[in-house]
Amino acid sequence: MSMIRRRISRQVIVGGVAIGGDAPIVVQSMTNTDTADAAATVAQVMELARAGSEIVRITVNSPEAAAQVAAIREKLDAKGCDVPLVGDFHFNGHRLLKQYPECAEALAKYRINPGNVGHGKKRDDQFATMIEAACQYGKPVRIGVNWGSLDPELLARMMDENGRRAEPLDATEIMREALIASALESAAQAVVWGLPAERIVISCKVSAVQDLIAVYRELARRCDYALHLGLTEAGMGSKGIVASTAAMGVLLQEGIGDTIRVSLTPEPNGDRTREVIVAQELLQTMGLRSFTPLVTACPGCGRTTSTYFQELAEKIQSYLRAQMPVWKAQYPGVEDMKVAVMGCVVNGPGESKHADIGISLPGTNEVPVAPVYVDGEKTVTLKGGRIAEEFQAIVAEYVASNYSAGAVRKRAPKHIPIKAA
Repeated sequence: MSMIRRRISRQVIVGGVAIGGDAPIVVQSMTNTDTADAAATVAQVMELARAGSEIVRITVNSPEAAAQVAAIREKLDAKGCDVPLVGDFHFNGHRLLKQYPECAEALAKYRINPGNVGHGKKRDDQFATMIEAACQYGKPVRIGVNWGSLDPELLARMMDENGRRAEPLDATEIMREALIASALESAAQAVVWGLPAERIVISCKVSAVQDLIAVYRELARRCDYALHLGLTEAGMGSKGIVASTAAMGVLLQEGIGDTIRVSLTPEPNGDRTREVIVAQELLQTMGLRSFTPLVTACPGCGRTTSTYFQELAEKIQSYLRAQMPVWKAQYPGVEDMKVAVMGCVVNGPGESKHADIGISLPGTNEVPVAPVYVDGEKTVTLKGGRIAEEFQAIVAEYVASNYSAGAVRKRAPKHIPIKAA
């Protein structure tokens, strides 16, 4: 169980999924297909949902895209995929929601960027139109501010006010305050127009780690709206993963954040579901939620020049993820299972004993035998060329024996005690 005390926020229901309040932190993702291509969008939404995305956002940027949203929802429902869809609107959302009522009805939530809904009087009218649609169809709204598209009039006003200060703040502080002001003022106006506060989620996304931490700390202090957490334009590969984890890890540790998205730039033809897996692993390694059994594996050293244990660890982790859609329904609690795949006898036996089930492979030039530990006890030693297949079978048998309905766990979940300071 996590020792982190969550910030108390208003709970928002998005297509049956609870965000905020005492609900678990929700994992989100976003498609990168052309929403006008209904078949491609349905396929990617289903991939993201299978990977564990609990809410999926789609771009609604044109009449052609808006015209396909209801059909996308129908196709997903027909395939048994009930993941809520969020419509991402910019510039013309007021027209699309008005002209395509079936789109407005089919979406579970609208994302509105206050910086991209127009300027001056036109901005108020267009923003009001979108809020009216949310009220009419009973939909929640994410007021999603982004520093790349911050309301220029608001920013100019705040810069002018800052210039008149006896001791002006620096530009970074003004930018941060402008993000917060844009979100909170827009939310307050939406409430005035009739949208209940319990149907509002706020986000203020930036691409710099320290800015995100500072902005969300202040947001959490000044409001009780549910907060969507994410580092925008996080980047590609390890950079994007590290930046997102560094920023969100700090905030999540402080109890800030009700739903998260890891905005990774996919490699060419890369798998979009990677952002879902990273978000899940972030929450799971912090002890906030469990999604799938995680594999503990050593990094390798001069004693493990063979790649066998690396291949086994990867194969077992992939096997566990592939099985989870079935296991989740059949074996409650299996997502908390700990598996260890170790490369040599130095730390291998100890780590394997700490896990629910583990295997300690021989290192380079050591006797080619691999003891298996179940619930802390050595049960069998595997040999030969089918160690991977035999260990996988042992894992499957362990799951069926320990997580079936009515099964009694052989030992309590393991937690390292934390001493009070």
